[in-house]
Amino acid sequence: MITTKSVSYTYPSASEIVFPDLSIPAAGQFLLLGESGSGKTTLLHLLGGLLKLQRGTIDVNGTALSGLNESQLDRFRGRNYGFIFQRNHLLAALSVEQNLLMAPYLAGLKQDHHRVDEVLTQLGMADQKKKRIRELSLGQAQRVAIARAVLNKPSVIIADEPTSALDDKNCSRVAALLTSVAEQNRATLIIATHDHRLKDTIKNVIQL
Repeated sequence: MITTKSVSYTYPSASEIVFPDLSIPAAGQFLLLGESGSGKTTLLHLLGGLLKLQRGTIDVNGTALSGLNESQLDRFRGRNYGFIFQRNHLLAALSVEQNLLMAPYLAGLKQDHHRVDEVLTQLGMADQKKKRIRELSLGQAQRVAIARAVLNKPSVIIADEPTSALDDKNCSRVAALLTSVAEQNRATLIIATHDHRLKDTIKNVIQL
């Protein structure tokens, strides 16, 4: 469960962005829609603890993000969130397996090779485990990024514009993967996007 109240954010030399109060249920799936400049990415980064909260409150699974110091917030993110961005931020020189094993390492969790195999099988990538990222297609690399996001069994998956650069076929494929992986891991899924094609897959909408 994610709840927000009276959240707003102001960038230097810009007007204040005021966000609606939210109550997002556990395992819910939501699109965060709005025009460019409406604050989609800002809100997503606030919800994920990637931006420091200026005003208001954000509570995630009973934890107030504003009550955590930087080291506590880093650990909380690592254990509770999976992030997926338009750029995958994978290390091209490392193998698929090595990239995935970094997720628990950075979160201070035990590295679980069985969990790596499990997630890659879910995404149809088990036979690519030993390949380096630079040897994969863009679509395969995106699946690895999704695998990394869910490896630690997060309660919240946050995706920022994951389909905006994709054609219709690949957009549908990625949307199906995201919703399926979220369901399999019983995770809340929040996607910030201006891609209205995703409405065909996810019906719940937060409009900014």
